[in-house]
Amino acid sequence: MEKQALIVVTGAAGFIGSCLTARLNEAGYTNIILADDFSSQKKTGNLAGKKFAYKIHRDQLQQWCLTHPGKVRYFFHLGARTDTTEKDYDLLKKQNVDYSKWVWKFCASEKIPLVYASSAATYGNGENGYDDSEAIIAFLKPLNAYGVSKNEFDIWAVAQRQAPPFWAALKFFNVYGPNEYHKERMASVVFHAFNQIRKEGTVRLFRSHNPQYPDGGQLRDFIYVKDVLNVCLWLMEHQPHSGIYNLGTGQARSFKDLAAAVFSNLDLPEHIVYIDTPADIRDKYQYFTEANMEKLRAAGYSAAFYTLEEGIRDYVSRYLKAGKYY
Repeated sequence: MEKQALIVVTGAAGFIGSCLTARLNEAGYTNIILADDFSSQKKTGNLAGKKFAYKIHRDQLQQWCLTHPGKVRYFFHLGARTDTTEKDYDLLKKQNVDYSKWVWKFCASEKIPLVYASSAATYGNGENGYDDSEAIIAFLKPLNAYGVSKNEFDIWAVAQRQAPPFWAALKFFNVYGPNEYHKERMASVVFHAFNQIRKEGTVRLFRSHNPQYPDGGQLRDFIYVKDVLNVCLWLMEHQPHSGIYNLGTGQARSFKDLAAAVFSNLDLPEHIVYIDTPADIRDKYQYFTEANMEKLRAAGYSAAFYTLEEGIRDYVSRYLKAGKYY
């Protein structure tokens, strides 16, 4: 795609959106429309030094697009209400379903390729496995309202006869990395572990309330944000078959492994304290997630993913220790 074609990034002030903007800049793309609610001062650092063409409030994006037909050439829809403890489904529906439907319809009518953020939260307890097949999405049972909203839009998208010329729904697994300083409770376990160890010399992990897993032995597919960005860029430039794609590493790792890697990068001995999983999320807690990555590999993506240790080393040494942004 030519470097000066306009690319929209929604959720641009957030974690993955701001990192994607930086990655696009590195690849020579600067003609970017940043769309978000830019009112949060906590996110200001995420966009410092980024190159872009326009900065538009998410609520004004629709009007801008309608009054500038033919201008947008690619669309990354990463903006969403991502709080997994949010119980107001009307709010989630407005931000995660209805807004996404407008994005889809606009991209379909204007023939704009679209990559949008789905979530591994759609898989629930994994009763139906972690295969990114469009055939199973109607049977998935997300454990929280956020996951329900993401799955509802996936079901709607797959059913559409009118679609963008290329589209990919990315089911993000446990993404961690720079530019998540603003996320507070919803920041990654790596981020929280780093700050706890720096402050107290210990890290607190959730105790297992499932006899099949030891304390700290809960397993997740942790993926470094730089791998997410590389996949996004590859999809934009190669546009393989449209559909739903998992985006994890394909290798589940334990929270204990994660904590050990953070301690190691701080040159400190391991000291883990186990605490009860909060009651408000205990019955919605995933004990195991692991992305089946065969579909993305079959589409042609061949780059290696960061291991958990490699990703944490890069995150801690290049960003967290110095408080830097990507």
